Amino acid sequence: MRDHPADLSEERLLAVCEMRRERRSGPGGQHRNKVETAVVLTHPASGVSAEANERRSQAENRQIALFRLRLRLAVQLRTAVSLEDSPSSLWKSRVRGGKIAVNPSHRDFPSLLAEGLDYLAAADWDAKLAAQSLSCSTTQLVRFLKDEPAAFQRLNEQRKERGLRPLS
Repeated sequence: MRDHPADLSEERLLAVCEMRRERRSGPGGQHRNKVETAVVLTHPASGVSAEANERRSQAENRQIALFRLRLRLAVQLRTAVSLEDSPSSLWKSRVRGGKIAVNPSHRDFPSLLAEGLDYLAAADWDAKLAAQSLSCSTTQLVRFLKDEPAAFQRLNEQRKERGLRPLS
């Protein structure tokens, strides 16, 4: 079982996070200016935070902020894995014929992103080696990371630090 904060259920992640409600100006009229609809979530253990304020509903903003927080946790935090470890059952369920099948807005996306980055870190950011361990093609792994620009940027930063050429 993986132990990454991006893998936590929404309820468990909310339970370990600090939530602030704030007012924001902008479109939405009087309601937006009078009511604290903006939501800022912070994961205290890592210091990673995310915010949403584009909706008039606090509940909708909380859901958006929670998804953004899970994405940021996936990109910024690494969990140690071994390349010999079998990928999670979630990962296996999303890889079909070497292709990764998940929409970037799906609730599973942050967990899968964290797992892909964890395997890349274990492979010292060698995409081919990580893809082999994840039972997908290198091209699919890179395309998957491109769905979250911060993850793809992280990959290329790590590769640059190791003297490897950036992927495009």
